Amino acid sequence: MDVYVHGLEWTTKELFTYPNEFIYWSVQIVMYPLMTGLVAGAFVLSSLYHVFGQKDLKDMAKFSLVFSFALLIVAPMPLMFHLQQPLRGVEVFFTPHFTSAISAFGIVFFTYSIIVATEIWFVYRRFFVEQAIALKDKPGLGNAVKRCIYRALTLGAYDISEKAIEKDEKAIKILAGIGIPVACFLHGYAGFIFGSVKANALWMTPLMPVIFIMSAIVSGIALCMLTYIVIMEWKKFRIKTSKKPWEMTAEEVGGVELDLMRKTSKYLIGFMIAAITLELLDLVFRGYTAVKSWDILRSVIYGKDFVNIFVLQYTLGNLVPFILLLLPRPSVKRLIVALTLVLFGVFMMRWNVVIGGQAFSLTFAGYMHYDIPFIPHNIETFKEGVLGAALIGVMPFILFWGINKIVPSLRYK
Repeated sequence: MDVYVHGLEWTTKELFTYPNEFIYWSVQIVMYPLMTGLVAGAFVLSSLYHVFGQKDLKDMAKFSLVFSFALLIVAPMPLMFHLQQPLRGVEVFFTPHFTSAISAFGIVFFTYSIIVATEIWFVYRRFFVEQAIALKDKPGLGNAVKRCIYRALTLGAYDISEKAIEKDEKAIKILAGIGIPVACFLHGYAGFIFGSVKANALWMTPLMPVIFIMSAIVSGIALCMLTYIVIMEWKKFRIKTSKKPWEMTAEEVGGVELDLMRKTSKYLIGFMIAAITLELLDLVFRGYTAVKSWDILRSVIYGKDFVNIFVLQYTLGNLVPFILLLLPRPSVKRLIVALTLVLFGVFMMRWNVVIGGQAFSLTFAGYMHYDIPFIPHNIETFKEGVLGAALIGVMPFILFWGINKIVPSLRYK
């Protein structure tokens, strides 16, 4: 009788390894901290305006708040893909266990979902009321459906007086203030899970949660900026090719786009400095203390994964975009390249932690390699391969497109 072993199909071994050792955590466990990090980063970006009063980020704040909600819905999906019994995943939400790190995700995820959804409601409550009233006398089935949706979204609160809007703004500020530590904990706990694994020398460091949080903010800001640029470039293209008149010209849209990107880039650069400093500090500390496992770690960091860590992550994913962002007079093309490289660098950081942490055997005398499945031949190689990761990566944008049909994050003031 054939026995299925999870990880057997994509693990190759070198030198002395235990028979039961495989790369169990695949690309989906790379995508999981990446997605939760994007959620936290996008929310922190929106909170820079709502909590700290950074008025130059007003337009980006509403956009990133809605985008954070779309990312939030997808955040648990990599775990569901990875689970052998995905239907059991819901038990995390219904059977909380306060001493379990993974159960903490269910509690924090549920709490954070309520905070974000409530904050979005307060931000767009006036819009919901205005739409419900405006669609009241418009004929047609489509308008009737929209009217029902917006009436439901008002939750019966039709007061949009100046006093009521002031109360909404206070509620937004309170929710955003509460949401920042919750968002950081949502992602920081992923670093906590890795950092608390005593059996793994690469993961066991108290800096791991902080490193994850800082790189999460970097990735969230970069993705929001990149998505905003793509949407605005598409808008400029539609204005140029359309025969109907628009509220703004393509040149005016481009001016707004570049001005906002310049302002947001300052915050991205600041968080990039913090993230890179923490990562390098952790690397230097490991080399300086040189614990018993340092010999195998050194062979992985400076040997087996040298290209992944120092060429792809630090050079291509950190140094190059950092220089591009610092150069004066930024252009759209340069920003697209820089932001794409920033996201690639964060992905490689997650890859090097998750996959690199499993690269060496517990014998300290052997290595394992993850051969990511490109062409799936069964459900496992689909879920744990390139196509499964690509599906997770596309889902937030589809959801954001759908949510934006109801909550216009790019045009409502």
